[in-house]
Amino acid sequence: MKNNAFLTGLLFLVSFQIFAQSLPHSTPEAEGVSSEAIIKFIEGYSADKHQLHSYMLIRHGKVISEAWWKPYAADKKHSMYSVSKSWTSTAIGFAVAEKRLSVQDKVLSFFPEHADLQDKPFLKDLKVQDLLTMSVGHEKEPLRSVIVFSPDWVRGFLNYPIAHQPGTKFLYNTLATYMLSAIVQKVTGMTTLDYLKPRLLDPLHISGIDWESDQKGINVGGWGIRVKTEDMAKLGLLYLNKGKFEGKQILPAAWVEEATSKHIDQEPDASADKKANGQYADWLQGYGYQFWRSRNGAFRGDGAYGQYILMMPEQDAVLIITSESQDLPDDLNQVWKNLLPAFKAKALPANPSGLKALATFNASRQINTPISSLKAALPTKSYHLGTNPLDFRQLSVDAKGIMTITTKDSTKHEFQLAQGVWATGKTNLIGPYMLRAARVDLAKKAPFDYAGSYRWVDAETLEITLLYFESPHHWTFTLKGNQVSVVNSFEPQNEIKFPERK
Repeated sequence: MKNNAFLTGLLFLVSFQIFAQSLPHSTPEAEGVSSEAIIKFIEGYSADKHQLHSYMLIRHGKVISEAWWKPYAADKKHSMYSVSKSWTSTAIGFAVAEKRLSVQDKVLSFFPEHADLQDKPFLKDLKVQDLLTMSVGHEKEPLRSVIVFSPDWVRGFLNYPIAHQPGTKFLYNTLATYMLSAIVQKVTGMTTLDYLKPRLLDPLHISGIDWESDQKGINVGGWGIRVKTEDMAKLGLLYLNKGKFEGKQILPAAWVEEATSKHIDQEPDASADKKANGQYADWLQGYGYQFWRSRNGAFRGDGAYGQYILMMPEQDAVLIITSESQDLPDDLNQVWKNLLPAFKAKALPANPSGLKALATFNASRQINTPISSLKAALPTKSYHLGTNPLDFRQLSVDAKGIMTITTKDSTKHEFQLAQGVWATGKTNLIGPYMLRAARVDLAKKAPFDYAGSYRWVDAETLEITLLYFESPHHWTFTLKGNQVSVVNSFEPQNEIKFPERK
C-alpha cells in the first residue's frame, strides 16, 4: 500500500504540468519503456544544434513523459510551420467523406473565375490528389514569389508555369497546401479552421487554436497553425488509431490509410543505401497526403526548425517535439538511435528511482538565459534608426529594465527585461518569423507572449534577447556604442545592422 502511494506521488511529479490537459497518463515502465532511456534520449539532443521547447511521448494511448523548457509551457501555443499541412489534409479527408469533393477532381474546376488560364500547359490536368502529394509539376516552388508579391494567391498559383505532367514528379510545394485550404473554403463556405471545429477540434477537445489567413480570409494551409503540444498529440493519436479517438470513429479509417500511405517517391533513383542510411533518409521514404513516410514503419507531420508529430504504429507510440533545430536529420536520428530500442513488448518492473529521476529531469528543463560578464543595470539610452528591413525607427533602453521599440507607424512597443532570468509579458509587435513578409493577418493574432533577458558581453556591449513563445525563434539585439544590430535565430548568419538616422 505504501509503495503504491509512493508511485502515485511520483506519477504526479512526472505529470505536474498536465492538470489542465485531458489525455490519460501512465508511467513509462507500465507501458514498456524505461525512465532512464527517455532521459538518455532527450540528452542526446546537443544544445549547439537543438533548442528543444517541448516534448510529449505517448505509448499505448497514454502520456508517459512530457516536458516544457521554461518559459515555454503546456498552456502556450506554438507555431508549427509545415505540420499545418497535416491538419489541412485532414480537412480534405472530411470533405471527401462528406462527398463535397474527390481527390480526382480537377483543381481548376473549383475556380471558374480563373477559367481564362485553362490553356496554360498541364493546368487542366492538375488534380486535388496532385496537390496532396506535392506533385504539381512545378520546376521551382512558387511560394515566395506569390505570397510576397501577389495580392491573389489562388491566381498567382494557377498562373505559375507547370513544367511536368502533374502526378509524376515530387517537389515540396507549400502553396499547393494553400490551394487545398482554398478548395475547402470553396466547397464548404467556411475557412478550414471553422470547418474543422465541429468535425475534429471539438471531438478531440481542442480549443484556443488559431491559423493565419491571407488577405482574402483563406487559412494559409501550408503553415501558420498555432496549437499546444497536447493538441498535436491528439492529432497524432487520431492517425495512429486509424481515425478513432476515445473509442469513436472521428475520421474514416480508409482516409487515414490513404493519407499516410506512400503515393510518390521523393527521389525515385536514390540508391537503397541512401534511402536506408543517407543523411536525409527520413525524407526519402515516400510521401502521402501531406504526411511524410519515415524509417522503421513510421510516418509524420513535419515542420520547419524541428516541429514533429511522429507516429510509430509498430511501437504503438506517438512522439511530439517542438523546437528550434538547426539539424533536422539529427532530430529523427536521435529517435531511432536512443528511443526506438527502448520500446519493449511488455510492461517493465516498477522503477521508483528512475521515475523520480525522470520527474526531476523534466521539471528542470529550461531555456538558459545568456550569461553576463558583469552585473550591471541597463543604461538609459535611445537610438534613432535609419531604414531597415524590420521597419524599426527607434530603440531605447532605460534603467528600469524597459526596452522600447518604435515602429515606422510611430507605435511604441515596450518589453520588460531582466538579467539572469526571463522577464515575461505580452506585445503587439510581430516577432521573428520565417514568413514574416507574407501578406497574412499575423498582426490579428496579437498579443504575443514574450520573454526578455539581457547580458553584458563586456563593459561596452549589451546583448538583449527577446524570445517569442508562439514562434520557434528569438531576436538577439546587440548594442555597442552608437551601433545597433539584430540577429534572427533562424538565420544567424544574416545580421541586420541598423544605420543611425541623421
